[in-house]
Amino acid sequence: MSGKPGPSAAAVLPELPVTFRPVRTRVVLLTVGAGLLVVLTVVALMMPSGGAQPWGPGDRATMIITGLLIFALLAVLSRPKVVADDDGITVVNLVASRRLEWAEVVKVNLRTGDPWVYLDLTDGTSLAAMGIQPGGGRDQAVRAARQLRALAEARGTGQPGTR
Repeated sequence: MSGKPGPSAAAVLPELPVTFRPVRTRVVLLTVGAGLLVVLTVVALMMPSGGAQPWGPGDRATMIITGLLIFALLAVLSRPKVVADDDGITVVNLVASRRLEWAEVVKVNLRTGDPWVYLDLTDGTSLAAMGIQPGGGRDQAVRAARQLRALAEARGTGQPGTR
């Protein structure tokens, strides 16, 4: 997805605000996290409290806390998204979030082999936009990247195919 957009890249501008996020990845991560939390909680509560090797409250709490920590980690991994609105773009990655004005975005890139979209910015840096990633479906990621590129070109000062 580098270079000038071709005829198929002239994406229809989506209605704003629009949120791009890897939905399948998010569903899988949150489902696995919730499932592990339930399993670890059930196991902790079913372990024997008597006998030769009894489980005490600390052992049970440790299992449940472990489940909560795993769920929290998977929830953080499911966080990435890109939100475009009238004023600009909000890029939410794993632990950081950044707000950009449309004029700050020069180019939207999704090249073959890239793990997610990169935004070339007017200050000469690039910003990873993990909310649009081919891992959840290449066609969906390409379509989202084209829509975001079309929005950036229509609303920003960046010129198509520059840099």
